[in-house]
Amino acid sequence: MKLSVTVLELSGILDGIRGNELRREVSTIVANGSNILLLDMKEVNFIDSSGLGALVSAMQMVRTANGKFFVCSISDQVRMLFELTKMDRIFQTFADQDEFKRKIWTTQ
Repeated sequence: MKLSVTVLELSGILDGIRGNELRREVSTIVANGSNILLLDMKEVNFIDSSGLGALVSAMQMVRTANGKFFVCSISDQVRMLFELTKMDRIFQTFADQDEFKRKIWTTQ
């Protein structure tokens, strides 16, 4: 299988509106044949419950297409949310894109 990595950089607030946009973007990415998706969240400063749901939906879309889903560059606020909701056990996270490239990209 050909390795196809897409990096999607998010910013601002991940809420219901932005979450719906994220779902559409991920759907298009998967339909275009990308099998690894990295969400870079270094510019995301807040996620509400709708945004968290959108992240779970995005991960499910990627996994349903036999792809892999990763997250990097999360803020302390987002890390705390992931820990409180146990999403830190669901999402594989990396400190930044460089760590992702070292640990995942080069091992594929």
